Amino acid sequence: MAPLAVSLGDPAGIGPEIIAESWARRQESGIAPFFVVGGASVLAEAARRRGLAVEIEVMSDPAKTVLVFDRAIPVLGTEDVAATPGKPDEPGAALALHSLAEATRYCLLGASAGLVTAPIGKAQLATVGFEYPGQTEFLAEVCGLAPDDAVMMLAGPSLRAVPLTVHCALADVPGRLSQELITCRVRIVAAALAHDFGIAEPRIAVCGLNPHAGENGRFGDEEARIIAPAIETLVAEGIAVTGPHPADALFTPRARQTYDAALAMYHDQALVPLKALDFDEGVNVTLGLPIVRTSPDHGTAFDIAGRGLAEPGAMIAALKMAGEIAARRKHALAG
Repeated sequence: MAPLAVSLGDPAGIGPEIIAESWARRQESGIAPFFVVGGASVLAEAARRRGLAVEIEVMSDPAKTVLVFDRAIPVLGTEDVAATPGKPDEPGAALALHSLAEATRYCLLGASAGLVTAPIGKAQLATVGFEYPGQTEFLAEVCGLAPDDAVMMLAGPSLRAVPLTVHCALADVPGRLSQELITCRVRIVAAALAHDFGIAEPRIAVCGLNPHAGENGRFGDEEARIIAPAIETLVAEGIAVTGPHPADALFTPRARQTYDAALAMYHDQALVPLKALDFDEGVNVTLGLPIVRTSPDHGTAFDIAGRGLAEPGAMIAALKMAGEIAARRKHALAG
């Protein structure tokens, strides 16, 4: 299998240090070989600050990753900056964007089996021309897909959750809901659970928007007018979908045993339970893309960057999940 491609993320954030720490734990964690695009000195300094004995080897051919990976972090390309942890700047944002774009390109070319993206600073990237709400929307366009065809799923050991609407104001959520959006997202989630996660008959639970799922229209009519009809359509197609469920009861230990993924109506409805349950192992995986993409489910954490406090668990989980999905896709193609 081809190696994984890892984008550096913002060099002033915790991305470089958790990449270095993940490599240092590669054997005990069972991580597939990966290369990082750019930032050799950034990674070396991040490793030094954490007291890690990590070698960096710059190369020009992704195919050599396997030859290098046991002894050093393979870094593809010579693009680099002088970064100060916790102090993002424009050169660092430019490197982060270059790393993301090149890592994605290697995946599209087949030189990498999957993409793992370290955290970016969206405000910083905007200063160098990044016009997308997040990396998911960027990847959708680069892969030639409509924005709604790239679905963000947050996955951890305890929960998989998908926000129907993502990067928008809470006040805008009701106006963005539609039967078409729900049915489109659920179809993508069901297919991905089957193909990428090996769940033969995926079960999906759909949250309501309003308290108590609307209480029969007393607290809102979106459940009866939009969500329930969409569920009926999906059930008629043979997809195991239930709901709309009151969101305050859907994430209890007993309820989580009844589904493989939950579809939430907005960002925090999905991310709050995921981060409460699985913060140190949460993975952001993009469904519906022709390439494999995962990311740790946390941000740049500029406030603790360079202080040795950042936990690498989510990055390790993202690397492992990308490798597992890539291997499953390769096996399916071979079969």
